[in-house]
Amino acid sequence: MADQPRRPRTIGDARTEAEAAFKKVTTKVAAAPPKQSAVPGIKEQVTLRIDQDVLEFFQEGGPGWQDRINDALRKAAGK
Repeated sequence: MADQPRRPRTIGDARTEAEAAFKKVTTKVAAAPPKQSAVPGIKEQVTLRIDQDVLEFFQEGGPGWQDRINDALRKAAGK
């Protein structure tokens, strides 16, 4: 004789609720890493997608176009 399949537990099941309450109380919440303040002069490499015409505008000025984009973004950020 084959074993009878178990009934699936429902959301209102007392055991399921007890397990959820236990996990909620015993689970350690990972601490967020401390937010690092921006250090002047330190730059971080990122990938940024901008429109072609905006890129061409900054590149027309020759070398230093990345610094000019950075200055424009800094001004837009109010810094």
